[in-house]
Amino acid sequence: MVLQIAGGGGPATPAGRALELDGVAVFTLDPAGLVTSWSVTAARLFGHAAEEVVGQDIGAVLADADQRGLVDQALAQIAHGRVWSATLDVPATGGSPVAMHCEPLAGPGTGALVITRRTAPPAGNDLLSEAAARIGTTLDLTKTAREVAEVAVPAFAEAAAIFVSERLLAADELGSHQAGRAAVVRRLAACLAGQPQDVTDSLLRPGEVLVFAGDSPSFRAMTAGRPVPFASLDRESAERIARRPGGREFTATYTSFLAVPLVARGTVLGCATFARAYGSPGFGPADIAVAGELAARAAVCIDNARLYHRERRTAGALQRGLLPAEPRVPDGMAVARRYLPVGASVVGGDWHDIVPLPGGRAALIVGDAMGHGPEAAAVMVQLRTAAHMLADLELPPAELLRRLDAMAAAMPAAPFATCIAAVVDPSASSCVVATAGHLPPVLALADGVSQVLDLPPGLPLGLGAGSYESTQIRLPPGATFALYTDGLVESRSRSLDDGLAALCGTLSAALAEPGVTLDSSCETVTQKLCQSGEDDITLLLARIRE
Repeated sequence: MVLQIAGGGGPATPAGRALELDGVAVFTLDPAGLVTSWSVTAARLFGHAAEEVVGQDIGAVLADADQRGLVDQALAQIAHGRVWSATLDVPATGGSPVAMHCEPLAGPGTGALVITRRTAPPAGNDLLSEAAARIGTTLDLTKTAREVAEVAVPAFAEAAAIFVSERLLAADELGSHQAGRAAVVRRLAACLAGQPQDVTDSLLRPGEVLVFAGDSPSFRAMTAGRPVPFASLDRESAERIARRPGGREFTATYTSFLAVPLVARGTVLGCATFARAYGSPGFGPADIAVAGELAARAAVCIDNARLYHRERRTAGALQRGLLPAEPRVPDGMAVARRYLPVGASVVGGDWHDIVPLPGGRAALIVGDAMGHGPEAAAVMVQLRTAAHMLADLELPPAELLRRLDAMAAAMPAAPFATCIAAVVDPSASSCVVATAGHLPPVLALADGVSQVLDLPPGLPLGLGAGSYESTQIRLPPGATFALYTDGLVESRSRSLDDGLAALCGTLSAALAEPGVTLDSSCETVTQKLCQSGEDDITLLLARIRE
């Protein structure tokens, strides 16, 4: 018999709701476990007429004397208003398993409504076919582990839990497990037959990190690399579960366990633990073989999800390092910025930076390394870091570009990049600008007129030109200073001149909106000028506060 206990039984179900369906048998019990009604389908399923069983003890009708204690446990749960589910090998049906569901008739202490049906475990090939169809539908590690557990329960076992080595998940450390030691694992998912997920998670918490002792069956399975059947939980696991509500009843339910290592690509990832309860046959050689096949298929899917999870973590860490940090803007200035990488990339060749300087000044830098994706990003981060350090030394823009050019020329394959650097001084209402092959800045005046500034263009970084020229620009009250990359103004369908004209017009219109902020203007301009996504886009707007 398979005992499942779900707390807080729902509202009463009157006997009149019993459905006489083909293959389903219904009967009722009084609080003492005596049969009070016996349907025609029950007589057909169990081979006993109603007059033979009404008033008889249900344990004597369906089971043998050895299982009377389990029947008493089930009746006790019903008496407390809980639902009880079981799979019982019934002698009267020739030993074929019968699935049984019991719930209180009208509340605690009123007896039980019992719904039964004949069932049979699927053949091994059927289980493996279902596993192939259901496991690995996503690359989410937790969902994949849950799929494994749900395939196994209740088709193969009444309980299943999936564990993966913590060192693989946290540090991606590979290695063999040594006999006599211990293994730190994380429970990814668990499933219990007949139990809602919240009840299962309260007993077998997903994400819980625990230790398999060196003498535990699960650790021995991981060490030996083969399934290990056992009759009861190890003491540490049993005590841990017993401390939780319903834990002692849970640990007393199961009588046969099987720990199966999860091995993929020659690495032991962890193990899967299966359990069967009273009345279900113990795990035999055929079951162990099926479990091994199931675990082998599951391990590959879990490892795929683990590797994907690792790559996402790595990519996330790199992206956080490559993307610019939140800038520290001097009190006398307002700055807004937008960056849109091309395609599915998170970072590319564009960069921008804001470096606060003494006296309320700030260095504004925008650059564009040739190319897209990780190669351009690798060049970009080196140039951005070097430019930030040079700006922090309070170098004039022309000298900053000269040193940055020398560094780029010395890099492997001498990358090609453009850059513009400006130092804004709010106290003098001016800025000093130098460019290295970059598009000139745009100045949007408070009266609504925007113009592209005419500056010495300079040569791109990486050519070793060594000569750049600075220009001082006056920033009138309310004027907005715009730095950008070519992705904002140029594409295959729009010439550079048309793009620059569009930038001037769109910027003037966005800034003229009543009550508009510099940040919302930056967003408006970026979205309106973003066309086909052929190149990274960067826009940096700066204004001296009045």
